[in-house]
Amino acid sequence: MSNLEQDPELVRCSDGGRRTVLELLEPRDVPLGGPRAMTVRRTLPQKQRSLVGAWCFVDHYGPDPVARSGGMRVPRHPHTGLATVSWLFSGEIAHRDSAGFAAVVRPGEVNLMVAGRGISHQEFSTPGTEVLHGVQLWYALPDSTRHMPPTFTHHVPDPVVVEGAEIRVFIGSLAGVTSPVRTHTPPLLGAEITLYPGSRVELAVDPGHEHGVLPDGGDVRVDGTLVPRDHLAHVPTGRTGLVLEAGRAPVRLLLLGGQPLGEQIVMWWNFVGRDHDEIAAYRAAWQAEIGAEAADSGGTPRFGTFPAGMPAPLPAPALPGVRLRPRG
Repeated sequence: MSNLEQDPELVRCSDGGRRTVLELLEPRDVPLGGPRAMTVRRTLPQKQRSLVGAWCFVDHYGPDPVARSGGMRVPRHPHTGLATVSWLFSGEIAHRDSAGFAAVVRPGEVNLMVAGRGISHQEFSTPGTEVLHGVQLWYALPDSTRHMPPTFTHHVPDPVVVEGAEIRVFIGSLAGVTSPVRTHTPPLLGAEITLYPGSRVELAVDPGHEHGVLPDGGDVRVDGTLVPRDHLAHVPTGRTGLVLEAGRAPVRLLLLGGQPLGEQIVMWWNFVGRDHDEIAAYRAAWQAEIGAEAADSGGTPRFGTFPAGMPAPLPAPALPGVRLRPRG
């Protein structure tokens, strides 16, 4: 058994001469949507950490009884400079965006939308969904691709069985499997791992990557450190392997990783930019576009157009009274 030292934010694990510092990021509850808002558990960004690789946003929700909560009802809203990744454990979500893509994501499938220079989209749980459970992830695009045209990918990764676990790699490479999903960013990793009861699994990982481990349920130790449910455990670069250990029950978790982005970003509302003025310009463009939806304003709107008859778009909140500062 490992020897543990605990402080308010860090857990240091010493195991056979190997010493790892894990940062445990505690979730906070955030309402998503309108008056019957579904509550999500957000572990990224945090004041002390904005990024894990290029991953900049982690929302974990459910199991959520849709009849009581109303499910996911997120009308059309904009994005810039990032990509959204939807991954479900139960239920279904219908996606539609202004680049002309529409798809339903189901458990074990991934929807990846690269916003690039600008896109708008909506997400609604389907009428047949009784229980909604999954994660919504974002990663920041590097400066070299953040102004690219928007794209969309739907992919169904095959499960891979290793000793003690089943793995679905939806982004990047792990356990000898490489996802075909193109991310337009420095190398990333996204995988769902189900540990069998009592199993101990050692996974080879890229030492140039930092990693985040998000348990969905059950007791799991990462390099000997117990990670509470819904917390995000951050593992710094320099590791060539991760040891995951399950308790008496099976454990489902997400393993996220990637090369450090190496750039500072400003993330506000649904936008990622590089400074306050850029974010303010994105907000002004969105407000102008949705204010003139009924009229032909000419030109190509940054955030695209939507078919008639869709739910009304979400207006942007007011900017804070102070200038937004880059972080990363």
